[in-house]
Amino acid sequence: MTSAAQKKKGQGREHQFINAQGSEVKTRDEAFATQRDVSTEALQVTAKMKLNNGALTFEMDVNYNPNTYPHVVTGGRITSGICGAPWDITGGSIGPSLRLTARRPGGSGNCAQTITIIGQFQVPLSYRGTYGFNGQTSSFNHTTQFLC
Repeated sequence: MTSAAQKKKGQGREHQFINAQGSEVKTRDEAFATQRDVSTEALQVTAKMKLNNGALTFEMDVNYNPNTYPHVVTGGRITSGICGAPWDITGGSIGPSLRLTARRPGGSGNCAQTITIIGQFQVPLSYRGTYGFNGQTSSFNHTTQFLC
């Protein structure tokens, strides 16, 4: 096909614009306009993480907003390895450092009520740091890894 034929064939459409949801729109402004109908699911993804301290392992599903950095932790659960599991992850951040806070649902018992996990990024993709219970942050050492 000659360049003249290619030009004639493509005359009807010079540019194609796609918005953030993947839908075709008519103008560049529409493509880059702030989307108002973004669901809460679009603002949250889940990472599977595992905290190891040598003697025990906590399995975690951490929900965070991928559109922020450091990523804002929006919730999740510590699903096993900790007294009274599952625990509700109540907040934190994931970036050059890790900070997770969680609360044990329910009331009394022999278990702590809260946990705070902190760490610094290291290669391979993991965080090395400490965690503690009921307001403490440095009682126990850990390495927390992302699971694939």
